[in-house]
Amino acid sequence: MINITQFAEIELKTARILSAERVPETDKLMQLRVDVGDEERSMVAGIAAVYEPEQLVGMNIIIVTNLEPATIRGVRSEGMLLAADVDGRPIVATFPEDVPPGKRVR
Repeated sequence: MINITQFAEIELKTARILSAERVPETDKLMQLRVDVGDEERSMVAGIAAVYEPEQLVGMNIIIVTNLEPATIRGVRSEGMLLAADVDGRPIVATFPEDVPPGKRVR
C-alpha cells in the first residue's frame, strides 16, 4: 500500500500516439512516438500482440511521465502507458472524448 503523498509523486498525463511500429525481432513490443503536450517522446510498450500499428495512431492514452528512461531492445523508452490486463491481453487505457495531450490525470 502507498499513501496519497506517494501516489501524488506519480505523474500521469494524457498523450496522443503520433506513430507506432513493431520493434524488430519481437512479438510483443511496439515503439510509439507520443505527443505529451510540450514535447514528443519515444516509448516501448508490450502491446504488439494485440494491436496493429495503424490502430494506435491518433489514440489518446494515459502515460507515466516521470518514470526513469530505459533502453529496451535498443530503443529508448521515456514513459509507460497504462493498460488493463484482461486474460493476459493488454487493453490500452483511453478516453471516450478527445483530450488534449499533456493534461494531468488524477
